[in-house]
Amino acid sequence: MSGLRFSIVALTPAFLIVAAAAAGVRMNTSVSMPQGLYVRWPSGPLVEFCPPGDGSQISMERGYRHAGSCPDGGAPLLKPVIAGEADQVTVTDQGIVVNGRLVPKTAPLARDSQGRVLTRYRGSGRGLWVASGYDPRSFDSRYFGPIEVGAVNSHARPLWVFE
Repeated sequence: MSGLRFSIVALTPAFLIVAAAAAGVRMNTSVSMPQGLYVRWPSGPLVEFCPPGDGSQISMERGYRHAGSCPDGGAPLLKPVIAGEADQVTVTDQGIVVNGRLVPKTAPLARDSQGRVLTRYRGSGRGLWVASGYDPRSFDSRYFGPIEVGAVNSHARPLWVFE
């Protein structure tokens, strides 16, 4: 009987993790947003997506993302949407400008935390622009530009986060 109790106690955390994932709960451990638990939601300002083009390659090569379900083998990113398809967006050295207004805390960095060169996105494009002003090291549209609306895997909202 004690073996059965041990098995139940040992399996409980694994069951909780599987149940949470099935319910759409996701853990964010990156510095781009408050760390903690987020839950899938029908709509909202946070989107989960696989980074486009060079953003995919750079983020995997540099270890910005861990293993996951994206086509490149990396985990999807979770970011706030700061501009939509109808907005006029420019990435400048001072930050992302949406419809003539600078979005606070979006100035692109010249180097990442390991000293590797970062190149800001130069151009425009239709789609969703994502950026986190939570931490200046966020890897987002400042570096890879807009994402296609169809690239959004899901929307999310905070469930339980640590500030």
